[in-house]
Amino acid sequence: MQAAVAGFALGLSLIVAIGAQNAFVLRQGLRRDHVLPVVLVCALSDAVLIAAGVTGFGLLAAELPWLVTVMRWLGAAFLVCYGGRTLLAAWRGGEALHAETAPGNGSLRRALLTCLALTWLNPHVYLDTVMLLGAVSGQYDSRLAFGLGAATASVVFFFALGYGARLLAPVFARPRAWRVLDLVIGLTMLLIAAKLLLG
Repeated sequence: MQAAVAGFALGLSLIVAIGAQNAFVLRQGLRRDHVLPVVLVCALSDAVLIAAGVTGFGLLAAELPWLVTVMRWLGAAFLVCYGGRTLLAAWRGGEALHAETAPGNGSLRRALLTCLALTWLNPHVYLDTVMLLGAVSGQYDSRLAFGLGAATASVVFFFALGYGARLLAPVFARPRAWRVLDLVIGLTMLLIAAKLLLG
């Protein structure tokens, strides 16, 4: 259970940052335009990437034991940078998510292709979802539980964002709301980095 909760928390904190994919999902939700297919593509893509990270890293770690230590340090360094950048964004403020600037139109095919491109052509997804989650999963006895927790966070977030967009959009159009969210994300990242280094 501890591994699943940790996977859920880390997975959620990585997903909620402002980005093109989230802006696209929010836009689709606001327009009620192919919301179910879009959130399913996002959640299933994340599940595949998480599984690759958790299982692939486990297999590599068995063959190369030193890789666990290297990945722990790299993961911690990334989390410190990511958390620091997010805390800096919270301090500076001025961020706001404007869904109307996201790509896409009313065509289901175009919506799905845009969603797939925003997911699979983003280089950060491989660092965050595959490498980082894979590295952190090595800290737990049950990598499967950790991966399921992270995948569950993805499903919860994308469905909440897609279907709750009409309720959330006015709130997160205000920079202050993003400052609070960035503060929480930044502190979470730094706490996870500390756990990696001390564990």
